[in-house]
Amino acid sequence: MTLASLGVIIPGIAALYEFGIKGRKRLGYRVQMDTTAMDVVQTPFRGALGDLRKDGVQLTDPTVVLLRIENAGATGIDENDYAAPVKSKAGITVRFPERTVVGMVVTELSNKYLKAYFEDWDELTVGGDTIELPRVQLNKKAHYKVLAVLDRAATATAPLGQYQEPEVSGGIRGGVGQGGIDRTESRTGPPRTLYALIGLLAAIVVAQLFIFVRSDRATPLDCAAGRLTVTGSTAFEPIVREAARSYADLCPDASFSFDMRGSGEGLLTLNEAARRAGGEASTAGLLAFSDGEKPTGMPGLVPRPIAFFLFTIVVNAETGVHDLAQEQIQRIYRGEITNWKEIGGRDLPIRLISRNPGSGTRAAFQHRLLGGRREPGSNSDDCRTRDPGTPPGVVRCARDSTEALLRAVAETPGALGYSELGAAAVRDDLTLVRINGHAAEVIGADHGTYPFWETEFGYTYGEPDARSLAASFLRYLTNQVGADIIRANGDRPCAELANPQLCRPS
Repeated sequence: MTLASLGVIIPGIAALYEFGIKGRKRLGYRVQMDTTAMDVVQTPFRGALGDLRKDGVQLTDPTVVLLRIENAGATGIDENDYAAPVKSKAGITVRFPERTVVGMVVTELSNKYLKAYFEDWDELTVGGDTIELPRVQLNKKAHYKVLAVLDRAATATAPLGQYQEPEVSGGIRGGVGQGGIDRTESRTGPPRTLYALIGLLAAIVVAQLFIFVRSDRATPLDCAAGRLTVTGSTAFEPIVREAARSYADLCPDASFSFDMRGSGEGLLTLNEAARRAGGEASTAGLLAFSDGEKPTGMPGLVPRPIAFFLFTIVVNAETGVHDLAQEQIQRIYRGEITNWKEIGGRDLPIRLISRNPGSGTRAAFQHRLLGGRREPGSNSDDCRTRDPGTPPGVVRCARDSTEALLRAVAETPGALGYSELGAAAVRDDLTLVRINGHAAEVIGADHGTYPFWETEFGYTYGEPDARSLAASFLRYLTNQVGADIIRANGDRPCAELANPQLCRPS
């Protein structure tokens, strides 16, 4: 009994510290170099380092600093996590006491998607003794480096070459400790010995639980038994699959199957199942997810707002375009703009890759960006050339899933498409396009500046029994671990919006 108690207490404390405290969102930095460029061994190979100048005047006491900014926790950090005023573009401030900033570059990006955050420095300070860095989305283990050349300030009193270390300030909401930016070491994460201890004692817990479960199969709180078939949105599929795995781990008497063929197909499947059986009882094990509201003619389908779901425009990386006005997007889809060079990009014909009719992502695109106008039909199978017999115009093709669309855009020169944000953000072979100057962020969509979003609804036929697996899983998605999974994918549970009314069905 004592051994079993220790097996529970020690791993619990260790796991709570490592993953509940240290493993939460954690922003870190390292000063990898802070050295003078003058007090050095004089070799014949100094080159430009021996004659550093600004505006033709040689620097008095130049120093070179290399900072590494990193996600040192176990959870992704997005732009809205920075502990800074909403209107401020700065997420981190670096100050160099008694020195002035002469030059600065950002280098060694851990992923190509980070580049877009440093292309616009408006409203950010780089001068005097200060560098302000933007709010950068840092996925797990992501980092970038800042290389700065500094000179002695006119009012400095410290000896030449002897300056205080850089003062790095910033933080994140809900982070470790007080949420500040921490100075990290070259090795992050828990020591291997701690993993070994946790593993050993966790094995004791598992053995004790196995014996307990065999003798008492009581169901955990709010768990439901049975089998649930999930259908509908391919854009929401990664989130719902991850949530279902987590639910099944907690509730072993529950199992899930998936038939994700698009929002429209999922709603039709649910409605047809009820029609064939003549009542809602036959649909107790069927749940449909849709990007946006159901069409008319399905009065028995009951919606539940699940998440505020972000979408993004994506283009092939060779287009040279990073920002599009909504009016430009509409002109492209009307066929009035046919080459990227017409709007500041490269000399490449525009090729449009869409989702098939019935897709919730396509419906959201038409509703939010095309002003309700329907996309023209496809005229190509390979997305590169028009099919024989079709009239001249922009090449248009369609794909039946989010992943298929993203793959086609990445492989097709001049291609433009659209998808949910989470699936696109993890790829480094695509460019995510800002709309009207705004990146795809929850805060922008919540306040009306970013237009491409939709409510993700969970649909049942009629009201399910409160003890059913469908009802329990919907609660899990909005109130428990499922809500964490939604946030980790860049979206938000509806209840967390500044304006929750956005999620309500019309």
